[in-house]
Amino acid sequence: MSEIKLVVFDCDGVMFDSRGANREYYNQIRLHFGRPPMDEEELDYVHMHQVNDSIRHLFRDYPAELPAVDRYRRELDYRPFLRYMHMEPDLPRFLDYLRPHRKTAISTNRTTTMAMVLSIFKLTACFDRVVTAQDVANPKPHPEALERIMTDLGVAAAQTIYIGDSQVDRDHTAAAGVPLIAFKNPALEAEYHVTSFMEIIDLPPFQEK
Repeated sequence: MSEIKLVVFDCDGVMFDSRGANREYYNQIRLHFGRPPMDEEELDYVHMHQVNDSIRHLFRDYPAELPAVDRYRRELDYRPFLRYMHMEPDLPRFLDYLRPHRKTAISTNRTTTMAMVLSIFKLTACFDRVVTAQDVANPKPHPEALERIMTDLGVAAAQTIYIGDSQVDRDHTAAAGVPLIAFKNPALEAEYHVTSFMEIIDLPPFQEK
């Protein structure tokens, strides 16, 4: 494998433990329309997919409500839900290790909330490129976002590695020809597996030649 010049991160489940935030956010939408809280399967789904697909999945039995649900979702302030997000404790240290010698980016199925999250957690300046589901015609698992990042930053797939935690990420990276580091998911098919960011520096692609 070539020297790693670009490290791309997923957001939810990797940079942040955001399962609790997703639970509260989508349950608030369900509650507003008189629907019961999500079950675990539904929570798993929204944790991996972008918001439009998630809303369609959660209200799949109530298609007539979708326009009203979408309007409510767009007006709902996400900031109260940020207290349920927890940044991985060694993420800042790992970013310090990577930068400025390597480029860093995010490919996420978040949409309008990504910039807010980065700003509040003071991470905006830590990434050279951020591509969300609203920036592409085809969100993950399609490779469009990852391919756009590599093109914009002038880095080849052989010089790129992605840190993700779901099958969506596996499909995303496989389609783009980029190796995957599975984060806290030993069951996920991947080239490498870790349980913390600082473990990554000991992986073969990050060893000095």
